[in-house]
Amino acid sequence: MLTVTVPDTDLLQRLADLSDRVELVVWDLVDPLPADIAERVELVQIGHYWVQPQRWRRLFELPRLRYVQLPSAGYEHALPLTPAYATVCNGRGIHSAGTAELAIGLLLASQRGLVEAIDAQRAEQWHSPELSSLADRRVLVIGAGSVAQAVAARLRPFEVDLTMVGRSARDGVHAVAELPELLRSAEIVVVTVPYSEQTHHLLDARALAVLPDGALVVNVARGLVVDTEALLAELRSGRLRAALDVTDPEPLPTGHGLWHAPHTIITAHQGANTTATYPRVAALLRRQLEHVLAGEPLDNVVGPGEGGAGATQRP
Repeated sequence: MLTVTVPDTDLLQRLADLSDRVELVVWDLVDPLPADIAERVELVQIGHYWVQPQRWRRLFELPRLRYVQLPSAGYEHALPLTPAYATVCNGRGIHSAGTAELAIGLLLASQRGLVEAIDAQRAEQWHSPELSSLADRRVLVIGAGSVAQAVAARLRPFEVDLTMVGRSARDGVHAVAELPELLRSAEIVVVTVPYSEQTHHLLDARALAVLPDGALVVNVARGLVVDTEALLAELRSGRLRAALDVTDPEPLPTGHGLWHAPHTIITAHQGANTTATYPRVAALLRRQLEHVLAGEPLDNVVGPGEGGAGATQRP
């Protein structure tokens, strides 16, 4: 029987019907597992926001570990903390709905002046400015993965002029090499790409400088995809606007300039922090377990390992 750890009883209950084929054990990676269970575990489902390195050290206590399943699309934090012999799979698709919802919420709040409206309400002021609509705006979505597609699907009913950019050109998607030219006409930019060496400061000072005056930058990807200092300079000048669910650094420390930058909305990496996450984590883990039981390759493999080659004893 395949032995798998899950982070909470909610996930345990959602997968309870597999109990005749899979031994499910609730484990938070804080305390060690009993030795007889630890020696059987082959797959570990990581919980949400488990980023503390000391937790991940427990993975090295599992001699038959083959797979580590992440709940997040981002995986750069996980690879250095995972045993090299374990195959790492990310949670691509799990957070697409929640992150896309927030991206649209941030975009609308910025375009329709909701922050100023709330301030005016608290001050008992009737504040009724004419603002730029979302309809008819030229929106550039940087990314073409599951989050980007979810954002695009929610944007289309708003009657925007939508352009998407991916690593390579394909039907409906421009190549990233075209980004400098596409930015020149983008009134709204939504950043959804994963973080990597290739996307580090993808929106740097030069890229931000070619955006039209008044353009809005929405980042629901990773903070390091945007050059914070360059963005802050543009915000302080009043030339650009921003709506950020992610920042660099993160968490954003007290006193950082972004907190009080004009025309800026900040949320605390809330894109995936919704109830939509739980059934989607369960659905992905269910598919992965069926793959393992059938001897098939897993989905969303992002890190090397021997998982597909069978379980072997390790010190």
